[in-house]
Amino acid sequence: MTFTPPQPQLHRRQFLRTSSSLFVAGAMFTIGTHTARANIAGSGFRQISLDNLHTNEKITLAYANGEAYIPAAMQRLNHFLRDHYSGAVGQMDPNLFDLVNKVRASLNTNVAIEVISGYRDPHTNERLRKTRGGGVAKRSLHMVGQAMDLRLKGVPLDELRDAAKELALGGVGYYPKDGFVHMDTGRVRSW
Repeated sequence: MTFTPPQPQLHRRQFLRTSSSLFVAGAMFTIGTHTARANIAGSGFRQISLDNLHTNEKITLAYANGEAYIPAAMQRLNHFLRDHYSGAVGQMDPNLFDLVNKVRASLNTNVAIEVISGYRDPHTNERLRKTRGGGVAKRSLHMVGQAMDLRLKGVPLDELRDAAKELALGGVGYYPKDGFVHMDTGRVRSW
C-alpha cells in the first residue's frame, strides 16, 4: 500500500488571489486588442501605451489595478525603458507612469507616449554630460528611474509642457529644439 499525502485545500482567499493573477496575466497578454483596451478602461486597471523611438519597440499593458502595481508589468516596463545606449535595465518609479498618464488624460488624448529616454545608466549619463555640452544633469533622475523624456504625437510641445506644469506633480523640462519634454517624479520645478 502506498501513502498518498493529503492534498492542500485551496482557501477562498488563495483562490481569489490566484484567479485575479490569472485574469491580469490574460489581460496583459491580450492588451493589444481594442476589445481588451475597452474592458480594462472601465475595470480599475490603469494601462499605458509607449513607443520607444530608439529601439522601435511598442508596448501597451495594464500596469496597475487600483492602488496596486502589477509586478510582471513593472518588470516589462523596466526592460522597455532600459538605457538604449548600454542595454542596462533600471527600476522605474511606478508613479512616473501615473504622472505621464495624468498629463496625457488632461490633454484629452489617448495616443501612445513617444519615449526619447527612460532609465539612464550612470556611466551613460556621465559620458553624455561630457559630450553633449550641457543639458545632462550630474545627478539626473533618469539614473534612478524617476524621469522620462517624451512627446505625444499631434500634441504641441508647449501644450505638453504646460499640462505637466499645471499638475505640479514633479519636475518639467522643456526642450523644443530637441523635440521633447522631460517629466520626473522629483520635487516640483521647471526649466
